[in-house]
Amino acid sequence: MNIGLQIPSFKYPGGTAAIRPKLKEIVTTAESAGFYSLWVMDHYYQIKDLFGETYTDPMMESYTTLGYFAGLTEKAYLGVLVTGVIYRHPAVLMKMVNTLDILSAGRAYFGIGAAWYEAEAKGYGIPYPSTSKRFEMLEDNLKLAKALWGGDEVSFEGKHFAAPAITNNPRPLSIPHPRIMIGGTGPNKTLRMVAQYADACNIGDWVGTENMQKALDTLKEHCDSLGRDYDSIEKTALSTVHLTGKDTVDSVIKRLKVLSEMGFSHVIFNMPDVYKISPLETFANEIFPELNTYAG
Repeated sequence: MNIGLQIPSFKYPGGTAAIRPKLKEIVTTAESAGFYSLWVMDHYYQIKDLFGETYTDPMMESYTTLGYFAGLTEKAYLGVLVTGVIYRHPAVLMKMVNTLDILSAGRAYFGIGAAWYEAEAKGYGIPYPSTSKRFEMLEDNLKLAKALWGGDEVSFEGKHFAAPAITNNPRPLSIPHPRIMIGGTGPNKTLRMVAQYADACNIGDWVGTENMQKALDTLKEHCDSLGRDYDSIEKTALSTVHLTGKDTVDSVIKRLKVLSEMGFSHVIFNMPDVYKISPLETFANEIFPELNTYAG
């Protein structure tokens, strides 16, 4: 089983000046500890009450932050969990993903979703279309990615975006392209798009084990309907662990075992106390050595 780290908070002792050195310490320690992937959220407001924060707490732009991570690391995969379709023009977004993949030597995921944080969008003056339109925009982005990564230049026209002569130069280094990850559990649109376009899905464990399993079952139904190999899709889960709080090594290992038995092969953890570094050391010294006892 692969374990990833998401860094959703930038509120560290020492304030703004501490963000750069603390992130360097976190990501280099995580990579040395054996974390498979590193992630950030795509937000401009902090999510209220995520770890007791308010919306005005520090938040960094995702792709700029991952560019910094790319220069600090050599092995860990990098991604946005997940990019909101409303925040960037699709052609520009594809150039950003290609750039991240090249500068990380082929370690980029392309995480994407329909976006949900209406207050954030309105606060920043960003148009926030209806749910149905945002899902159409999501499908446009996915179709553009597939078309662009299939050649060197493409003329694309979707329902909401057009790119008459978008080029794929320089091409990403990932083969055949950066892995496309779609986040969410919507049974009719999200999971159908996973089956049709994606290399990976992401499901948050806050929906509960029963609903996580239901989402996987629905994904399999879509795969069967579309002729897609269900096993070819990487199943990732997002969870939160607080090792200097309520969680223990045993409880984390138990959670990982349950997720592995459900079919998840990649679990990404938020850690509200990651800036203390000790949670990363606990994973390295006590949790990672136990993973091979139940997962290949």
